[in-house]
Amino acid sequence: MSQLTLTRKIALLFFICTAPIMVFAQTITSPDKNFTAQFSLDANGVPLYQLNYKGKAVIKPSTLGIEVSKGASFMDSFTVTNATQTSSNTTWDPVMGEEKTIRNNYNELVVTLAQAKNNNRYIRIRFRLFNDGLGFRYEFPKQADLSYFVIKDEHTQFNLAGDHKIFWIPGDYDTNEYAYITSKISEIPGLQKKATIEINAQQPIPNPSVQTPSMMKSADGLYINIHEAGLINYPAMSLNVEPGFKLSSHLTPDAVGNNGYMQTDTQTPWRTIVVSDKATDILASKLILNLNEPTKYKDVSWIKPVKYIGVWWEYFVAGKSTWAYGKENNVKLTDDFSKLTPNGKHGATNERVMRYIDFAAKNGFDAVLVEGWNVGWEDWIGNWKEEVFDFVTPYPDFDVKKLNAYAASKGVKIIMHHETSASATNYERRLDRAFQFMQDNGYNAVKTGYVGQIIPRGEHHDGQWMVNHYIHVAERAADYKIMVNSHEAVRPTGLNRTYPNWIAQESARGTEFEAMGGLAPEHTTILPFTRLMGGPMDYTPGIFQTDLTYYKTGGNQRVNTTLAKQLAYYVTMYSPLQMAADLPENYERFPDAFQFIKDVAVDWDNSYVLEAEPGDYVTIARKAKGKDEWFVGSVTDENSRTATVNLNFLPKGQKFTATIYADKKDASWNKNSQNYEIKTVEVTSKTNLKQFVAPGGGFAISIRVKK
Repeated sequence: MSQLTLTRKIALLFFICTAPIMVFAQTITSPDKNFTAQFSLDANGVPLYQLNYKGKAVIKPSTLGIEVSKGASFMDSFTVTNATQTSSNTTWDPVMGEEKTIRNNYNELVVTLAQAKNNNRYIRIRFRLFNDGLGFRYEFPKQADLSYFVIKDEHTQFNLAGDHKIFWIPGDYDTNEYAYITSKISEIPGLQKKATIEINAQQPIPNPSVQTPSMMKSADGLYINIHEAGLINYPAMSLNVEPGFKLSSHLTPDAVGNNGYMQTDTQTPWRTIVVSDKATDILASKLILNLNEPTKYKDVSWIKPVKYIGVWWEYFVAGKSTWAYGKENNVKLTDDFSKLTPNGKHGATNERVMRYIDFAAKNGFDAVLVEGWNVGWEDWIGNWKEEVFDFVTPYPDFDVKKLNAYAASKGVKIIMHHETSASATNYERRLDRAFQFMQDNGYNAVKTGYVGQIIPRGEHHDGQWMVNHYIHVAERAADYKIMVNSHEAVRPTGLNRTYPNWIAQESARGTEFEAMGGLAPEHTTILPFTRLMGGPMDYTPGIFQTDLTYYKTGGNQRVNTTLAKQLAYYVTMYSPLQMAADLPENYERFPDAFQFIKDVAVDWDNSYVLEAEPGDYVTIARKAKGKDEWFVGSVTDENSRTATVNLNFLPKGQKFTATIYADKKDASWNKNSQNYEIKTVEVTSKTNLKQFVAPGGGFAISIRVKK
């Protein structure tokens, strides 16, 4: 026997002895054949899966399982009783979105697993493999020996192929409003303390962990995004960071330490893995939306995109105005608020709101958000109070009927604001009365807020109880034909398909943090790859005045972008709800730049991700819904660059006029940030624009058919 043959036999023997023994395995491929996913059982009946993309390992063999409290777990001792493969290739039209029509094309494997030791109790694991990645979930059919059970933990593993670069925020049960850290996976434990900065009502996970969507890039050029879809009646998932580049599911517990209460027939949310060797494909993915159920609303005609302004940003600028009407502390809802001593700086007054309505009407905006209109703002922050707001009683200087009549006469809506003070129990008790009040007074949209520690006490923003609460609010709002924009809520998972009146969410570090320490220039080059993977964000862009004085400290603060970058957000940060967040007087100072905000669409027929690299830059073009108008936005990090804008998405054989709003050469995020220039050029589908982007800057382009 040759030495080579002997070496091969030894190597084969070593592999057989060290590899798990599989008693069942089945493979599916994506429709385009780029992905292969394999499900298997090892010799102990433990379920495993793995995922490859173009021959490269994305997820190495990883365990699956659900641990049950006070009962037999769904972890091992399984046998396969059935395995079926099917395919689907359909299209559907979202009520609002980045695309008029979305293709839903996948191959599916459904494996039925039984446990003989538990009277053949069975579950299913359903895999859907798309051309952009994998989704899978656990399903628990109704059966004689399985009805109610409590989840102690979910043991879904993501065994990664290497020490990838990762863009992450620390795991937390109550807030998504951390700043992003970029590091290697192996560096996360050492950076966890630094990343976990102080935020209101936070509850960090003690062991090394990250939140989803979690964006990674491998050394060999694969972009990998892990998240979840269809988060209903289940706690949100973070990811434990384990040795050997392993991530595993970490569910948000409830007040008594349980992770979920289940009753068959039921299922978990989908676990999603979006993968490509092109960063642009990650942003173009519709996998998460496709895994959500279609809406059951019979009438969606009342759900419409909204461009709005608001009595909001002035609360963050020192000395301008306040949410509260009075000066007193120890205020109760039963008090006579007309007897409060006015503080002289209340923002939501009849006079001020009417000025905002006039500005909205003059400039073509749909609505005006008014915060601080209702009694209760005097002393609730920092006090874990049950009944702070009743959602129907205005302050003495806010006349609900007068203002809504005035807004209606101008063709403008007022957006209601319901700050719940995180007392979800109080909000649910008053919900129908509050929505009836809105309907009676002409409101068709509400911004909800959940600032503070959740009541019922011990529950978390991302736990099962609150997940069900947010959905209940959306469903109940639909009964009154009301759209919902939730802040401080669980991060989105594509449920805007199922509940299209849940029009947007915050659920990340948004513009308000520009007045509370600032946002890094790279922040909005990361958000499209993380937070926005789950759904539209109410980021509240459009700040033109970049030097601020923060309302709490009086200290100097600046918005860490150029003015032109603020314009770009209306394209790069998708939402059918877009705010021009600055004060009207600041827009009046820059009317030529403000023109882009007035013109830009908020609902789209098509979107084109032209170039992207997480943490560095994003350039996106979109076609306005039902119009021959196109808009382009581009943002960068702290480094200047030259962007490439290939206009081959334009109809061929026509000429167009492009208006470019761009940084001047001397502009940057921290110097001369208001220096911009506007130029008009003729373009066609053959045009390849090269455009300078300043450090921390951006540009915006509007394109119309040449007259």
